[in-house]
Amino acid sequence: MQLNKVLFISQEIFPYLPESEISTICRNLPQGIQDKGREIRTFMPKYGNINERRNQLHEVIRLSGMNLIIDDNDFPLIIKVASIQAARMQVYFIDNDDFFQRKFTVADANNVEFEDNDERCIFFVRGVIETVRKLRWIPDVVHCHGWISALAPLYIKRAFADDPCFRDTKVVYSAYNNAFQQPFRPLFKRKLMLDGVEEPDLEDLQGDIDFASLNKLAFRFSDGIIQGSPDLDPQLIAAAEESKKPFLSYQDADSYIDKYNEFYDLICE
Repeated sequence: MQLNKVLFISQEIFPYLPESEISTICRNLPQGIQDKGREIRTFMPKYGNINERRNQLHEVIRLSGMNLIIDDNDFPLIIKVASIQAARMQVYFIDNDDFFQRKFTVADANNVEFEDNDERCIFFVRGVIETVRKLRWIPDVVHCHGWISALAPLYIKRAFADDPCFRDTKVVYSAYNNAFQQPFRPLFKRKLMLDGVEEPDLEDLQGDIDFASLNKLAFRFSDGIIQGSPDLDPQLIAAAEESKKPFLSYQDADSYIDKYNEFYDLICE
């Protein structure tokens, strides 16, 4: 297939959040891929510690207004956008008052992880998918970065497998050394169910739903896997290799844009 459009689903992007392994890659990679002639779209959560005025975020009214239902509760989906002028790149933000107004990312001031990170994960990924559908933008490749994006491969390959926007999409998942410590709540499996998702699809989510099991679920439904951190947990590297999916080992800062671009072509062959 002719590869032209790449969708980035990112846990963090600099300069909206401080520099980190993920935020730096998710700032530079989309620009690098765009510079190679691809069309891109980039999404991240609108955490409450992102300064909207300084970063000139504004709501996209035509994309907002939908409600997403999680465990029989309605959550309004708000879409905001900002531009990184130096990169000629727009970033879309998934927002909701219940999930993303607190002034932190995934843990509070005492580094206690939020109990509802499971639902935030569901809401973010579903919000991205619904927004892309509203945009009527058909990505050839979806590249997911970080555990908050880990449900995207499942939803794209199962719940939205027949949707015109995602029917032929290939999914790449980058795993990073950014583990959460508090397992997701026992009802997580029930909450993430949508039409098209069956119980056998969730066999990786047995017992405590921890960082490793969530990543293994992402591996199962991805078309390609990337080692995003040099010190990634060896059990995740082993799981990626055992999946028999195309696997790209860690690439340093000088080479990853070119290597990732080649990897997209590889999985689209």
